[in-house]
Amino acid sequence: MTASSKTSSPDATQHSLQASYDALDAWIDAHFDEQVRYLQALVRVPTDTPPGNNAPHAARTAELLAEMGYVAEQHPVPQAQVREYGLESLTNLIVRRRFGAEGGPVIALNAHGDVVPPGDGWSHDPYGGEVVDGQLFGRASAVSKSDFSTYTFALRAVEALAAQEVAQGGEQGGVPGAALKGGVELHFTYDEEFGGELGPGWLLQQGLTKPDLLLAAGFSYQVVTAHNGCLQMEVTVHGKMAHAAIPDTGIDALQGAVVILNALYARNLAYREVTSKVEGIKHPYLNVGRIEGGTNTNVVPGKVTLKLDRRMIPEEDPVVVEAEIRDTIAKAAASFPGITVDVKRLLLARALKPLPGNRPLVDALQRHGEAVFGEPIPTSGTPLYTDVRLYGEHGIPAAIYGAGPRTVLESHAKRSDERVELEDLRRATKVVARTLFDLLQSR
Repeated sequence: MTASSKTSSPDATQHSLQASYDALDAWIDAHFDEQVRYLQALVRVPTDTPPGNNAPHAARTAELLAEMGYVAEQHPVPQAQVREYGLESLTNLIVRRRFGAEGGPVIALNAHGDVVPPGDGWSHDPYGGEVVDGQLFGRASAVSKSDFSTYTFALRAVEALAAQEVAQGGEQGGVPGAALKGGVELHFTYDEEFGGELGPGWLLQQGLTKPDLLLAAGFSYQVVTAHNGCLQMEVTVHGKMAHAAIPDTGIDALQGAVVILNALYARNLAYREVTSKVEGIKHPYLNVGRIEGGTNTNVVPGKVTLKLDRRMIPEEDPVVVEAEIRDTIAKAAASFPGITVDVKRLLLARALKPLPGNRPLVDALQRHGEAVFGEPIPTSGTPLYTDVRLYGEHGIPAAIYGAGPRTVLESHAKRSDERVELEDLRRATKVVARTLFDLLQSR
């Protein structure tokens, strides 16, 4: 046998790979009704956070995975930590699957099950999983129980192809699936709404996982490689209560808070001049999302609490940002005699910056995204912050991609009538399955 006869030509190799991709696509099409039922079952178990009683959903997810032949490791976070964090129950799940005896990368797929409460204005049951005109409605149907479904069935497709080819005695019909090497982990976690520290952060800190690559829940028409950071702070303004008929005997904490609010909001004008070089991210922004205080209409408020959210572009230093906000608050408070102010950090979510090792993952997602969706799939940043930053802080290259529309607005995430297009779900599952297949190819 000559050397040339042992080596496949580029055309033969490409034909072989395309046969594998076609087989993955066909498996997903054949099992898509089952995939939709799986997503419906996930949507029908509420995971409103707050209050954050999400262990029942993890248990139900583990049951559904067991029906597919997957053992889901259940990792409950200690109750004391959960309560201190402001939640009720939290169990994270890991499914581990191996291809080949040894070698190859370990690729983690992470999606979060916790979600904000549904609120008002729904025309469909937020926990019904109803399918209407090719869309599946329900809280977390798009963000991000959809990607519990995407990632589970992408993994199943790859395993089915590999098993078929092994049964056929290796490379049959020019399809090289039996040569897959590496591992895939499903990380289904329940703490994204509160910052992720008890979700992926806890799994990583406990040493329960250390993948080589990470793919996290996202949408279908772009691969996100960077995102904003977020600093959340609580500002408590203390004055002195008094009867409204004799206000001079008190110190109005609300008026003091207004001075601080005006100073904080004035920073937004300066932030507009600080622009990011990351496509999809514009400039920093500060928002005060909650104000509480006072006891009655006829009482001068003695205490007012503000909760603020400062979005940080990837180029910013969180230490500098926090110091600047604290300085702004202190100077404003000093201009209103009599008040004192306590400032507490609630959350520091660092920005996600691309790590060099994510290139093979990103390239595969873009290549297969364009092939399946019939249009270029660009890379971009997002002004959101996600759990992916926690993997990045552990040196794990990552990208964000999954099932969903072009924008968060279209998905109705965090609004009434959240929904996912079933065709986006189907096609994104194919993209992820093909990507896993490429990354697990023996080299």
